[in-house]
Amino acid sequence: MLSQVYRCGFQPFNQHLLPWVQCTTVSRSHCIQPSVIRHVRSWSNIPFITVPLSRTHGKSFAHRGELKHAKRIVVKLGSAVVTRGDECGLALGRLASIVEQVSVLQNQGREMMLVTSGAVAFGKQRLRHEILLSQSVRQALHSGQNQLKEMAIPVLEARACAAAGQSGLMALYEAMFTQYSICAAQILVTNLDFHDEQKRRNLNGTLHELLRMNIVPIVNTNDAVVPPAEPNSDLQGVISVKDNDSLAARLAVEMKTDLLIVLSDVEGLFDSPPGSDDAKLIDIFYPGDQQSVTFGTKSRVGMGGMEAKVKAALWALQGGTSVVIANGTHPKVSGHVITDIVEGKKVGTFFSEVKPAGPTVEQQGEMARSGGRMLATLEPEQRAEIIHHLADLLTDQRDEILLANKKDLEEAEGRLAAPLLKRLSLSTSKLNSLAIGLRQIAASSQDSVGRVLRRTRIAKNLELEQVTVPIGVLLVIFESRPDCLPQVAALAIASGNGLLLKGGKEAAHSNRILHLLTQEALSIHGVKEAVQLVNTREEVEDLCRLDKMIDLIIPRGSSQLVRDIQKAAKGIPVMGHSEGICHMYVDSEASVDKVTRLVRDSKCEYPAACNALETLLIHRDLLRTPLFDQIIDMLRVEQEGVDNVQDAIDHIHKYGSSHTDVIVTENEDTAEFFLQHVDSACVFWNASTRFADGYRFGLGAEVGISTSRIHARGPVGLEGLLTTKWLLRGKDHVVSDFSEHGSLKYLHENLPVPQRNTN
Repeated sequence: MLSQVYRCGFQPFNQHLLPWVQCTTVSRSHCIQPSVIRHVRSWSNIPFITVPLSRTHGKSFAHRGELKHAKRIVVKLGSAVVTRGDECGLALGRLASIVEQVSVLQNQGREMMLVTSGAVAFGKQRLRHEILLSQSVRQALHSGQNQLKEMAIPVLEARACAAAGQSGLMALYEAMFTQYSICAAQILVTNLDFHDEQKRRNLNGTLHELLRMNIVPIVNTNDAVVPPAEPNSDLQGVISVKDNDSLAARLAVEMKTDLLIVLSDVEGLFDSPPGSDDAKLIDIFYPGDQQSVTFGTKSRVGMGGMEAKVKAALWALQGGTSVVIANGTHPKVSGHVITDIVEGKKVGTFFSEVKPAGPTVEQQGEMARSGGRMLATLEPEQRAEIIHHLADLLTDQRDEILLANKKDLEEAEGRLAAPLLKRLSLSTSKLNSLAIGLRQIAASSQDSVGRVLRRTRIAKNLELEQVTVPIGVLLVIFESRPDCLPQVAALAIASGNGLLLKGGKEAAHSNRILHLLTQEALSIHGVKEAVQLVNTREEVEDLCRLDKMIDLIIPRGSSQLVRDIQKAAKGIPVMGHSEGICHMYVDSEASVDKVTRLVRDSKCEYPAACNALETLLIHRDLLRTPLFDQIIDMLRVEQEGVDNVQDAIDHIHKYGSSHTDVIVTENEDTAEFFLQHVDSACVFWNASTRFADGYRFGLGAEVGISTSRIHARGPVGLEGLLTTKWLLRGKDHVVSDFSEHGSLKYLHENLPVPQRNTN
């Protein structure tokens, strides 16, 4: 149900709240008085439409994906986020971006609150400027311009800086929020505002009233009157006003907020100080994990280090507020860090009370890496044995697999289109075909990993070999098709690669049983963890950021999925095709008997496949002929006409996707011209486009069809999942021996390569 919200629809406050609340409007900031309230009400009665968010507060969110349901949010801006690198003045670009993101969320109907640092830095900049201006002209002339630049400025007391900077900081926020037609109110607090029960009720009432009026409260400690810094107090007692992390946590719990976002100058919480070797970012932090973390020093500015942030976060979590600690200073992500967090993306460290039963995706990546390396060290016969066993399980456990698939089909009924339901469906014949394909893969795996491609004698007793090796860890993301899982798993096993599988939720039951059978097969040689099925709630975009764990991403699904993955991949190669636009050119010398048969098979046998025919090109001489009429009668669509084979090739290069293209002709010269000049991964003569498939090519199966021109192209089977490395065997050889006056000379002799086992 849509709700109508009126901005700044003020209602009178209780009078004892007025002295310490300041509201910013479009024109200026001023203390709230009844007359001002009437003015603001008449200033903006403009409604906006939003979908209301509702959530019963009590327990924190268990998963990142639930953060999009957060209604009330506190954003804490650390000193390192707000201030410039010289600690004198504000980082205006970052602040403007933060205000924009907060405004976007506020306009979505959320209730946003800010806890901000920056008054001291802003005041320091202002006071330094005033001190320089107050220097006498005589002193300036006497000192000289160069010395004036180096003139000593006295140490500025922090409370004085805060007093001078607070109004300027608030005026800046006012101007920024005004750009989005949003009002903001300044609230300065001290220890007493939480310690004294009456003041605490006043604070609570004021904040609730501001939120009700759709105003963004900007909360800060009253740094002009705070006592000297003290060690952190117990959060359950009194907040430590020197530490805005504690203030933000206390405020979040006091206001029963859904989410607290703490922005600092680091990506989140690491298991050791971020600058140290092997420091790893912690994706999800659970209560009780403190012992596994080594804290470093605090940031360059501000009073609270990471340890203070963690303590505050855990206290807020215990109070029912979810917490994320993230980087608010990185130029590439700070412009959308807040909105990314609320959308549930994997940003920073998420604090959760619910520890998952299974491993995290990062742990799964590490297991796939170590399991894949063990897999690569097995003998070829052992890898083949694993695949044969998996093929046997597909037929032996047929009933159990089909029962799981039936559950998926029942749940998908009415939600998926007919072509997707067909992809989702498994049958006895499909399982039998899968088993046959897996046995083909097992046979071809006998001579895959470690095959010598080239041998060269560099010099006497110095020999070089180029050998095939696994790529590393593959991430295969597939939609709807559960039969993809055993195919890809078998190819990964044969090539010695670790594997992360992310299947569509519509095939959850089928994928689960197929993965269990895969791990059962892997267990016969102790490499069960080499193939992992990602069951956590990670979004595809988050998986694409795991560049330190994944070496290659292979998407299998819709063109939109492939494009999204190619866009989201951060430093990880993506193998695949974004479109499967396949052409068939019917030449003037085509056989009448062949054309209809080839067109029907290419287009109608399985229209949902990526190798199905999209565009039929017909030689102009065939227009208005019986052959043309036969084609039209069959397809019932209007197609295109071209003048000759070159026109067909030009059309394919302009509109095609380099997937699969076919010529139908009885003229061998024309056919060869087409085969040599069409620049696609698969080019056929008098054959259906549907042959573009790893199983039909004799590869056993495929991980996908690649239209790229680097590494593998076309149906990618076992060979496409291998790369190479160079092995050099010498006897105390050094390059200096091959210099102009050295004792050795390069030979660069080609040596015979061991014959490949083709059995």
